[in-house]
Amino acid sequence: MKLFWILLLAVAVPLRAEFAFQDGDTVVFLGDSITAARRYDRIIENYTLLRYPQRHVKFFNAGKGGDTMTGALDRLQREVFDRHATVLTVAFGVNDIGWGMKADEEHKAAYLRSLRTLIERCQEKQVRVFLCSPAITNEDPDRSERGFLQQMCDEGLALAKSLGAETVDILRSMRKVQRHVLVVNKTQKDPARHTKLHVEDGVHLNELGQLAMAVALLKGLGAPAEVSSAEIDAASARPLAASGCTITNVKATADSVVFDRLDEGLPLNFGTFGALNFMFIPVPQELNRYMLTVRGLAAGKYDLRAGGRALGKFTNKQLAAGLNISSMTANGWEPGGPWDAQAAALKMVTDARMEILGSQSYSENFLSNHPGVEAVRQETQATLESLEALQRKYASPATVHFEVKRTGDE
Repeated sequence: MKLFWILLLAVAVPLRAEFAFQDGDTVVFLGDSITAARRYDRIIENYTLLRYPQRHVKFFNAGKGGDTMTGALDRLQREVFDRHATVLTVAFGVNDIGWGMKADEEHKAAYLRSLRTLIERCQEKQVRVFLCSPAITNEDPDRSERGFLQQMCDEGLALAKSLGAETVDILRSMRKVQRHVLVVNKTQKDPARHTKLHVEDGVHLNELGQLAMAVALLKGLGAPAEVSSAEIDAASARPLAASGCTITNVKATADSVVFDRLDEGLPLNFGTFGALNFMFIPVPQELNRYMLTVRGLAAGKYDLRAGGRALGKFTNKQLAAGLNISSMTANGWEPGGPWDAQAAALKMVTDARMEILGSQSYSENFLSNHPGVEAVRQETQATLESLEALQRKYASPATVHFEVKRTGDE
């Protein structure tokens, strides 16, 4: 039995050699209201822009509230093929069984039959499909692990794999976060202060839940844990190792070392207080290893600054052991290094782009007979193109000057 689950997880979360989205890809997120909320997809968009700034990838949201795998077949041409998609993520399940009220063989068969048709139609168009199990509900994780939805999705994941599609088991990945949240909530006596992953209906995700889903999907897409790493020897004033970055202009004195660092990609951050969610979702460890190691420093405490911004104070032993500086800041009200500020600014621009895309979809559905709709469409498209160019500028790495200066004895 244990071997069965190991094999099943291997099917659900395949190990990829590299991140799934390649230069020139057009990605469409197909799903129900969880996708239509336009939250987890924008996190994935920002991740891709920051981590792979040289890749040109387009993103479209094709979420529709209340939709099912069967209903999505009618939207494939318009939402996927007409957009010349090369990659499609598919996340359905909860509506397919009527939020549990239609959890029976008939509706499971319809889900599986429609899934097969969807994959086969996409393969005819050379669209790479990633089938996802849906997001968790707030049902007890141990019970839902054995529930009808998980069993149906397990069959879907196995079917997709047999047809040559790739798979991501969002349910099981999010359930790990859910269990951690429940453990933390047990230490908080006031129920009003309990952390949640859902809004009141117990199905739709709040912001923390959407982040959990985004991270689960990113890991399934092969997102690597390491952004970049640099190792400096202060005693000899030279770089010892660098991965994903270039180190230049190393200079050292008895009490300091300075150097310049140019990264190939940047870590994912979410603005002021965004890192608070990392106590539930280990983004720094699983997606954001942006490492700095400084060896050969004299004993004592050191002030670490990047791009003129304070990251914190550390001992020579801490610096020699290596620090993940991805979300590090000396002032919780402000971003840390320039990469943190860049990611926060990028998030704002992406949010604006998503809102405009939402207005475009809304007008197409409900204002099609308005006399000015064509002029609005053209101006909207021009605005979206400007915002996409702005996104790329914010996501582009730049050389950052680092300073490590002694401030006192250890």
